[in-house]
Amino acid sequence: MQYFTTTSKASRRAVDCVIVGIYERGKLGIGAEDVNTASKGALQRLVKSGDIQAQAGSCTVLNGLVGVRAPRIAVVGLGKHGEYSVSKFVAATAAAIGAVSRSKAKSVLNCLTLEPCGNTGVYYLARHTAQSAEEKLYRYTATKSGRSPAASSLRQVGVALSKPGEARKAKLGLTHGGAIGKGVSLARQLGNLPANICTPSYLARTAQKLAREHRNLQTRVLGEAEMKRLGMHSLLSVGNGSDQASKLIVMQYKGTTRKKPVVLVGKGVTFDTGGISLKPGAGMDEMKFDMCGAASVIGTMATIAKLQLPVNLNVVVPAVENMPSGRASKPGDIFTSMSGQTVEVLNTDAEGRLILCDALTYSRRFKPDTVIDVATLTGACVIALGHHRSGVMSRSQALANQIVAAGEAANDLAWQLPLDEAYGESLKSNFADMANVGGRSAGAITAGCFLARFTDGLNWAHMDIAGTAWATGKQKGASGRPVPLLSEFLLEHCGALP
Repeated sequence: MQYFTTTSKASRRAVDCVIVGIYERGKLGIGAEDVNTASKGALQRLVKSGDIQAQAGSCTVLNGLVGVRAPRIAVVGLGKHGEYSVSKFVAATAAAIGAVSRSKAKSVLNCLTLEPCGNTGVYYLARHTAQSAEEKLYRYTATKSGRSPAASSLRQVGVALSKPGEARKAKLGLTHGGAIGKGVSLARQLGNLPANICTPSYLARTAQKLAREHRNLQTRVLGEAEMKRLGMHSLLSVGNGSDQASKLIVMQYKGTTRKKPVVLVGKGVTFDTGGISLKPGAGMDEMKFDMCGAASVIGTMATIAKLQLPVNLNVVVPAVENMPSGRASKPGDIFTSMSGQTVEVLNTDAEGRLILCDALTYSRRFKPDTVIDVATLTGACVIALGHHRSGVMSRSQALANQIVAAGEAANDLAWQLPLDEAYGESLKSNFADMANVGGRSAGAITAGCFLARFTDGLNWAHMDIAGTAWATGKQKGASGRPVPLLSEFLLEHCGALP
């Protein structure tokens, strides 16, 4: 995708489509006013007739409007004028680009960037535009037979600016947004692939392929024998029942020589039956999404490597398949983690924390500045926060604040949950240093408390993305979250934001 900026008016730019907005009660946006003037009031007449809707997210594509140079005008609803926000800008831009991508248009100009949007500057408006374009062009076709649907003709996306002096920030936003969008699409693709294709070995090959494509990136894959020598018995216990070999994927991007690395740890359970503690059959197909934490950190690495940011970033992915068999771990089994701490496995369906704890211990060897683990960890987090915000837990209030703020800026929202040690009392075991589950109460938090016992001395945070990593129902599919949040965090961390 190519990106551009312009200060040309909506009615005068020679592109295949122009995106303009209208508010409820017929109020035209800035770009729409220009189109209306050039068409001698035609746009306003269509609005009054009811042919164009102003509800937030609705989109009407007009063809051949007299007086306007572009052959298509995508008119998108912006909702109430006083309630316009960055989230509505993102939704409107995505709806318009989605509609345009189904046409033969090769170039589009987003004039919604002219609309006042609270304190959101042109950098973020341009970034959201490019990210939306990349995400809307994503199509899942990998396992569909027959002729693939025709690829979108869209090749150029531009943003309209009110002043030439805004071009530098807007171009930076387009560059960043395009790379983030590609990272999101990679994460979605990995999540959407079925578990018979996207195995631990497949994730490892994907990471190795990225290393071949980027000069500053190296990937190492540890097999079961090496993990056993390292004492990673907690991690290995989860894959005991599977014929798929467990892997520890380690990616290292070196963008600077002077800073300690940020480490992202992603849960990579490529399919989760629950093991001996078998899950109910209904909806179990969605357990292919239990590796979306891994997909998101690999997608974030793809973004950072593409942008060649001046940051050192390491990604650690414990990749396993959790299956029931004669070799599978049993409730009551006790395993020694890489840290030396012992864990009584009361529930084999609480497996994510068992692989993450060893991956977190392994991350210490990098002497990291910050460690963030990302996991579809608990259904309890879905009950607590629903599907809108990811959960964040940390003993460092400063780090938790940074992550939540990154989510706000990236429109990839998160919310902090407590991590008081009192919650961890339920993890006591009569036979080991700790159990892997507590009671039913505060399940997301007790999972965070379990992980916290392996992070003493680290600047660490845990993100539970069980509610945000994928959608169910007719729109079933991976979301690619929290690639935008993590990318924003790293852009801020290395000073790459304007």
